[in-house]
Amino acid sequence: MKYVGAHVSASGGVYNAPINATAIGAKAFALFTKNQRQWAAKPLENDVLDKWFEEMDKCGILPKHILPHDSYLINLGHPVEESRQKSLDGFIHEIERCEILKLDRLNFHPGSHLRKISEEECLDNIALSMNKAIDSTNDVKLVIENTAGQGSNLGYKFEHLAYIIDKIEDKSRVGVCIDTCHMFTAGYDIRTREAYDKTWKEFDEIVGRQYLMGMHINDSKPDLGSRVDRHDSLGVGKIGWDAFKFIMNDERMDDIPLVLETINEEIWEQEIQDLYNLVEK
Repeated sequence: MKYVGAHVSASGGVYNAPINATAIGAKAFALFTKNQRQWAAKPLENDVLDKWFEEMDKCGILPKHILPHDSYLINLGHPVEESRQKSLDGFIHEIERCEILKLDRLNFHPGSHLRKISEEECLDNIALSMNKAIDSTNDVKLVIENTAGQGSNLGYKFEHLAYIIDKIEDKSRVGVCIDTCHMFTAGYDIRTREAYDKTWKEFDEIVGRQYLMGMHINDSKPDLGSRVDRHDSLGVGKIGWDAFKFIMNDERMDDIPLVLETINEEIWEQEIQDLYNLVEK
């Protein structure tokens, strides 16, 4: 069974995320547990937590179908040790917030070399940071998101993801989120049956399907291989509907959060329904 939703707002309190997810007919959702553009965050207060768990009970969405995202400020591969430590501290804080909210995974962008160190050194920094975060926390899985490869961001090649995972000491604590727009603009085609099967065969062989713990379902404004990260509404961009039909009928994507980050939240409810309508009976 597929669990489709969207990255909904938690403005006013994290408990608003399940409310907003329910309002659009979501069976999964993503959220930021704090302001994603600030380092600091006030602690999760008891009354907020009470409302969170109350709304979670109401919506009936399980933690394994929720994909919280960390702050955009965090760069676990930063070339400067002091800045990398600041990112690691922020990352651990994000994991701890997930623990408090009883969420079992945290989605994050792996990191950037900022053109100051080699790709390999940056990937080593990311893996080392992740191992330190795992040692400092409990249970929450660290879910690496593939990137479009824009600027100096790493994670756009399946080989990058595999390299990081290989260096993680406790592999039960690591996973991958595949963003369809990022996948496409990084050069992995999924528009035809043949291309879709070829790309996912590569993923299975290089990364391993057992690590897939979520997806971001987005169309793409830029062309295949452009290395530019610009999402589009489903069926409107350069990917087109066929790829999403393949996903919705691929049992390998069952029981993980499939999260929209498309550009027009006013049509998320319709896009969720449109995706479910693609399921062949």
